[in-house]
Amino acid sequence: MTKIYLISPEKIDLKNFSPRLEKVLKTGLVPVFQMRAKGSEKKEIIKTARELQKICNQNNCLFLLNDSYQIALELNAGGVHLGVDDGSILEARKNCPENFVIGASCYDSRHLAMEAGEQGADYISFGAFFPSKTKVSRGKPKLEIIEWANEMTNLPVVTIGGITDKNCEYLVRAGADFVSVISYVWDHPEGEEVAVKNLNYAIDKSLGSVRANSFKE
Repeated sequence: MTKIYLISPEKIDLKNFSPRLEKVLKTGLVPVFQMRAKGSEKKEIIKTARELQKICNQNNCLFLLNDSYQIALELNAGGVHLGVDDGSILEARKNCPENFVIGASCYDSRHLAMEAGEQGADYISFGAFFPSKTKVSRGKPKLEIIEWANEMTNLPVVTIGGITDKNCEYLVRAGADFVSVISYVWDHPEGEEVAVKNLNYAIDKSLGSVRANSFKE
């Protein structure tokens, strides 16, 4: 079963965002949440992360921090997600506990995916599969890369980029373990709770769904 991997918007107003996150996690449909903190000061990152991590812990949701494994360790977070500019996966693996989840952005690169696995990543992420208004993508992978990754690695495959309840079917059928969403959830006209429920329904009904891998199984 493909699962939902939820990512925060870059700018977070705790007063408004915390109850929204709590509401969406209480659906029980989001097993992974990643906090993005690009461009923020460390003090602000830690303050925000502690609050959001608490909400995740209360709702049995894995909390991951973007970019810095050092800050993630300081927070005792569940793990970190690293892009190609965010430091060495190998260094992070050497300095982090075995149960600390390390994810790697591979964009549309099979080479980066193989390298990430060799260096100790726990999952690999590809995208953007569809046009996204959240960020400019470094890659535009084809669906075949999901099938290739499932054949060539034993790592969970995370997909990202413009994913909605209307197009996730293609990723599910291709064998994605997780579909990552940002603006689809936080900008949904009917609210984040409806967005997640609609996405989960779309995943469930997608023909040819495969059993997804979990991190650290």
